[in-house]
Amino acid sequence: MPGLLIIAHAPLASSLKTVASHAFPDCAMSLEVLDVAPDMPVEDIEALAAELLAKVRNPQALILTDVFGATPCNVAQRLAGLAEFGQVKVVTGINVPMLWRALCYLHEPLDDVVARAVAGATQGVMQVSISRPQNQATQPGTHDSNQRHHQQ
Repeated sequence: MPGLLIIAHAPLASSLKTVASHAFPDCAMSLEVLDVAPDMPVEDIEALAAELLAKVRNPQALILTDVFGATPCNVAQRLAGLAEFGQVKVVTGINVPMLWRALCYLHEPLDDVVARAVAGATQGVMQVSISRPQNQATQPGTHDSNQRHHQQ
C-alpha cells in the first residue's frame, strides 16, 4: 500500500488534508502534508519532506504537489530520484478530486494509484452550465426573506 504525501505552498497542503479528513476520515490518516512557507530555505523544505516521506513510504509512495516547476514540485522530484526512498512517483497539479481518488485507491499498486489520481484530477475539471441548481425553476409568489435554498 503506497503512502501519500502532499507538498504545496502554504496553506494548501494542510487545507487539502482537512478536506480529505472531512470526506474520508479513515483514509486521511495515511496522509502526510508539508506546507511550504514563502521564507523557508529549500534545504529545510527538503529535510522536512524527506522525514515525512520516510514516514509514509510503505515501501512505495506518491507525492502530490501543486505547481510544476515550483519549489514543492522540485523538492518532490529530487526526493523521488533518491534510491533510499525506493519507488516514489510525483504528480503535480493537485486538486480535490485527484486527492480523493488517490486516497480511495491506496490499496492498489502505485502505478494504478497514479493513473486514478490523474484521471480524477482531469475528470474533475469541467465547465459547468449556469442553469439553476438541479434545473429547478423558482415558483412564482414564493420568496424567502432569509435567502435560504428550497428543495422542490
